[in-house]
Amino acid sequence: MTGKIKQMIDTLIEQESRGDPRLINITRTKLIVRGIHPDKYSPHSEDDPIIIRQLEKMIRLTGLSNVAVAVSRADREKDAVQEIRAGLRVGQPKMVLYFASSRYNAGELARLMHEAFTPAAVFGCTTAGELANSRMLKGSVVAMAMNANIIEDVRVVTIPDLADPDGVNGAFAEFEQHFKMPMRDMDFQKYVGIILFDGLAGAEEKTMETIGDHTRVLFIGGSAGDDQKFVATQVAAGGAALSNAAVLVLMKPAVKFDFIKTQSFRALDRHLVPTKINESTREVSEFNGKPAVEAYAEAVGCRPEDVASHFMVNPLGLVVGQDDVYVRSPFRAEGKSLYLFCHVKAGMDLALLESTNIIVDTKVAVEKKKMELGRISAIINFHCILRTLELEQKHLTEDYGRIFTGIPTIGFSTYGEEFIGHINQTSTMLVFR
Repeated sequence: MTGKIKQMIDTLIEQESRGDPRLINITRTKLIVRGIHPDKYSPHSEDDPIIIRQLEKMIRLTGLSNVAVAVSRADREKDAVQEIRAGLRVGQPKMVLYFASSRYNAGELARLMHEAFTPAAVFGCTTAGELANSRMLKGSVVAMAMNANIIEDVRVVTIPDLADPDGVNGAFAEFEQHFKMPMRDMDFQKYVGIILFDGLAGAEEKTMETIGDHTRVLFIGGSAGDDQKFVATQVAAGGAALSNAAVLVLMKPAVKFDFIKTQSFRALDRHLVPTKINESTREVSEFNGKPAVEAYAEAVGCRPEDVASHFMVNPLGLVVGQDDVYVRSPFRAEGKSLYLFCHVKAGMDLALLESTNIIVDTKVAVEKKKMELGRISAIINFHCILRTLELEQKHLTEDYGRIFTGIPTIGFSTYGEEFIGHINQTSTMLVFR
């Protein structure tokens, strides 16, 4: 096995320093005087059991916290859960969420995580990449634990069949029974929801609309991935992994919370209005009364046969107010039609978008929220796979990870993001003070 020492060093430095440059230097010096020089280790370094034991002792002595993040790249589910459990040094965790590569058996992982952390509320999903603290990862399990100092109360329920028209009502009935309050009466400043979808079921829009019709509480989340195989994605709760399902989590945090929605695009003065659609399949046949491929090609200034090369840098967006963009990205041209990752409605005014800088935009958004709240104790980041692909193509994944240095962070690369509605090419983040 390789890379564990590098991972443990990074974890120790992050936990001890919380982003303070002076404490980073002090912690690095402590390691160096013990004969462990951080710069000598990489994700490919051979694991030395003697050094691992030294690091385990140092990490253990850092003590328990209100929130913690752990990572495992172990090959077996049992070993991964053991490593996660050892790394989540939170006294009496109230909630444990995890995101895992599809290379793991989702059902076995769900069972083991449930057993390891009961009676905490445990839930998660499969991914197309993982985020933990200051790192973007692949092929791993990442987990975050929070205790009652962060989460006062929490309830996890599932919609086992996304085709069930009463699925949301059933979930909300369970929430109301637990919290002794109608969902309609809950204060959106005191309660917040997380939602995880089977990312291949195509049910996000309808479900989010139903949620919005029945409560003012905001649900934020993402659609599960399967490492871009597009074969099977799963959500997990109660010790079981489910397909064609959603996990809904309703929390009453003990601390102030807020949201970040960031997408790195600006709207151009070119508009495409869907005039013929198939909403259920997310197909647009016509824009502005013209064949969709032809109209989109005219808007971006390319030949119809070249439209696919523009999808990532020139998606479409529903613009709310001056500059709040809800992205709808094309992903396939078929005949004269375009297929989108999110559905649109006939007559919706969509602006053509132009990409900006993910690193700069995300850093500004996080720093702005940190100033508003005074500090950030944790972030849950639902990060679109298209953003991840762009960062990988530009060799910027390490730069993206560094934005979250010093902040306990967990997240995953999604097949779509949820915030009020279903969107993509966006990061939606739940931020705790």
